[in-house]
Amino acid sequence: MGDVEKGKKCAPCHTVEKGGKHKTGPNPYGLFGRKTGQSPGFSYTDANKNKGITWGEDTLMESLENPKKYITATKMIFAGIMKKGERADLIAYLRKTTNE
Repeated sequence: MGDVEKGKKCAPCHTVEKGGKHKTGPNPYGLFGRKTGQSPGFSYTDANKNKGITWGEDTLMESLENPKKYITATKMIFAGIMKKGERADLIAYLRKTTNE
């Protein structure tokens, strides 16, 4: 498992608290176990809505390496994180901050 304190990379584009507003990207609260493109009130691309995967540690690990490769035509401008340990830190942060 990653280091929660080192994983705070999402703040420029996402709020993480329950009921938080969408910014450039959707609020990921409740992300784990949810299908792609399903955060209420956010305008997703069809590619994101139709990807059909359920977010979990494995899918996030793959997606965060290269978001545009994982979901083509995504609006996400984040280039990705090459280092697996840094992705693990981010996933640990998301796990802690976006779960009920």
